[in-house]
Amino acid sequence: MERTARRAAPRPTIDRPGRLEMETGAPIVPEFNSWLEELVKGEGSDLHVKVGSPPMIRLPHGLIRLERDPLGPIETQAIADGIVPQDRKAAFAERGDVDFAYSVANVGRFRANVFRQRGSISMVLRKLRFGGPSFQEMGLPDAVRKLADEHRGLILVTGPTGSGKTTTLAAMIAYINQTKPVHIVTIEDPIEVLHRDEVASINQREIGNDTEDFLAALRAALRQDPDVILIGEMRDTETVRAALQAAETGHLVLSTLHTTDATETVNRVIDFFPPYQQKQIRLGLAASLRGIVCQRLVPTVDGGRVPALEILVNTGRVAERIEDPDKTSEIKEVIKDGAFYGMVTFDQWLLRLIQEGTVSVADAMQAVSSRHDFELAMQQAGIAVPA
Repeated sequence: MERTARRAAPRPTIDRPGRLEMETGAPIVPEFNSWLEELVKGEGSDLHVKVGSPPMIRLPHGLIRLERDPLGPIETQAIADGIVPQDRKAAFAERGDVDFAYSVANVGRFRANVFRQRGSISMVLRKLRFGGPSFQEMGLPDAVRKLADEHRGLILVTGPTGSGKTTTLAAMIAYINQTKPVHIVTIEDPIEVLHRDEVASINQREIGNDTEDFLAALRAALRQDPDVILIGEMRDTETVRAALQAAETGHLVLSTLHTTDATETVNRVIDFFPPYQQKQIRLGLAASLRGIVCQRLVPTVDGGRVPALEILVNTGRVAERIEDPDKTSEIKEVIKDGAFYGMVTFDQWLLRLIQEGTVSVADAMQAVSSRHDFELAMQQAGIAVPA
């Protein structure tokens, strides 16, 4: 990536209601905001800052170093002093890491994670957006739209960190916002996509700034006449319990988990609870779950990235296997046979991407659930299996 011409750095703002822009001369490396500007112009996703290395920008196929001398500990400390909100500094000092939102006028909004490593400060900032993308932009199938059309129940979007879960949820919220006269409450840590009211009314609450934690915000949301509740992440037993109760009592609840496929997702929800409660939780989950969208990002042949999906839609056969712990492992086979309902496994999706010419066999093989099963599927489809 060619370095853009050096210019005066845009003034930073800490993106919280009531906070003024920092005055010129605040303890911040003057170049810092210009790196974020380069990130946006280069269509990268993340800015990495650490001691001993130049700033780096993530592009689809890896990290690119900017043309700048390696940073020293005084510089990264100065950046942290300038961008970490005052009310988060105590938490940073205690825990060694902190999340917050950071904005630069005329450049964009970013999710920041500042953390200590090897006695110095590092940070990663991810570019955020206003308004969610469309399902078409995301390459999401009609099954995801149908899930977003549900009026009640639980929808889970899962995958590893950086797999695009937040973007998929943003697309679902944007679709609901454009099509339904409902009240949407989001609970996020931090807010990553800003939504403006369209057909729906949206209130977005940020952990740390607007509310104490996910559980407190979720309990409060139930007193705010919500139709749709988005929970950024279900991290503990009581939050999962409250989410299930909200879904069972007529609300549409969307949330995320860090799981790799639909079967693991079901097991993870159940495993939040002690054994003596799991039978009841299985019954509740079988009744309230509407669907699971699992995703991984895979490089495309043209240098971009595309989500590879596994989609579960809760049918009678699925519910039966959620209720019975001895049959839960059969969920994958139900998904394989569930094309009529819009269900698809990761391997089926990846095979389709290869056939379309969207991804290479080599990149697809890095993301498959079962290499052996995938190679058999490739042979059946007439695709050469690499040696």
